[in-house]
Amino acid sequence: MQQTQDLIAKLNRSGKKLSKSHRRIAEYIAQHYDKAVSMTASRLGEAAGVSESTVVRFAVAMGYEGYPALQQNLQELVRHRLTATQRFEMVSEIGEGSVLSTVLKADMQNIRSTIEDIDEAAFSEAARAISGSRRLYILGLRSAAPLAEFAGYYLHYILDDVRVVAAGSTDVFESISRIEKGDVLLAISFPRYSSRTIEAMHFARIRGAQVIGITDGPMSPLHEAADICLSVRTDMASFVDSMAAPMSVINALIVALGLKNRDAVAERFKQLEEVWDAYSVYMNESK
Repeated sequence: MQQTQDLIAKLNRSGKKLSKSHRRIAEYIAQHYDKAVSMTASRLGEAAGVSESTVVRFAVAMGYEGYPALQQNLQELVRHRLTATQRFEMVSEIGEGSVLSTVLKADMQNIRSTIEDIDEAAFSEAARAISGSRRLYILGLRSAAPLAEFAGYYLHYILDDVRVVAAGSTDVFESISRIEKGDVLLAISFPRYSSRTIEAMHFARIRGAQVIGITDGPMSPLHEAADICLSVRTDMASFVDSMAAPMSVINALIVALGLKNRDAVAERFKQLEEVWDAYSVYMNESK
């Protein structure tokens, strides 16, 4: 019951007391949020035992411009609540013959939405902070681990001291135990959010480091834990997280940092090319 009340309170931005019919809608959403997030106003009204027009009026009464705005906010609110089982059940809504196009289109839409919504000033501020850091720690656990490894691989060519923190033989807090003022922690996490990531972010801020988050929206707990936060869309077509937009934003950060350190990076790659050639690291088609 408390979970229901908490969700209704977050939805009800207007602060008004709900009517009987509106409370029926709110309670249905809170109890069946995994289904409600994808329902049209008509389907939601039918499920809650009210008319479609009542659902639309409910959205306005809650302080939204209309039902689509309420639905978008609902999706942000409940995304992290979905269990692995609930997420897997979403796959059943995709026809086997349309899996490829459905997933690729969802990834494309996530990138489009990210382009429209991302805070470019925050992006520039994040690039400046990382470029000026003494040490950069990149934290990505569970599904975010490949993103952290990817970022670390390329940023290693740009910055002098880059440390990727991932789940392994070493505890997360042991890995960042020496973090301090002048350092930056870049933390990446998406629903269901890693509690260890949030704890590490708070620890880094206590130690005086600057914390940058990459996550899925303003409802994410990473927003409160970060000094700078970049929001990217990760709406999923199934139980698999959509990492297309996060990967693109990380790519953009790498490019931005490369441009900020253009001369040093050019010299470093010149030296590396000599090493790679001498030890045949890459295939040389001319030989």
